[in-house]
Amino acid sequence: MEKNLELFKDANLGIAVPKEKPKPFNLDKAIEDLAGVFCDPIIVYGPSGWATPDMIPPWLRERITMDRLLMNLRHSQGEEMTGTDSEALAYMIPVSFEHPMGHDWSQIYLHLATKVMEGEPSKVIPDDIRVDKLDRGQEADLRHLKCWLYDQKVKHRSGARSEMKKERAEEASKKRKEAQPELFEF
Repeated sequence: MEKNLELFKDANLGIAVPKEKPKPFNLDKAIEDLAGVFCDPIIVYGPSGWATPDMIPPWLRERITMDRLLMNLRHSQGEEMTGTDSEALAYMIPVSFEHPMGHDWSQIYLHLATKVMEGEPSKVIPDDIRVDKLDRGQEADLRHLKCWLYDQKVKHRSGARSEMKKERAEEASKKRKEAQPELFEF
């Protein structure tokens, strides 16, 4: 069994970690993910009701679409599919209005802002709040958030798909019932 598992040494942790085997290509999933680039909702935090998607600036919405497309390209080359940095930033913007964040999450928020705004020519992060690196715990929290965001998008997508299937089945049943004459009336 160990012959089939390739092991590599993780430089940061100093332990042997099994390398995952690439999953077989699934065309249906690839098409679904590509459609999701343009159709999936932007997940935002907002249990109070006043934190709305309108808080997300238009330039960031456009950036999310581009980053999702780039994530799909990286996924086709073997990277795990997760949410993007711009999606994580969009999720955290309402959080910052809702309540104070702890040190780690504020560092993650500033790190995301630094990374996302670096790609925007008109956006500049001041040096005093710029965060270029996260520690391992913060990186793990960010990775968990991005995986959770992707899972939420997929759940929404599959929920919408099952609703469409249910509507189609109801329409087909209704058409069959209309087409078939009733033999007996009780």
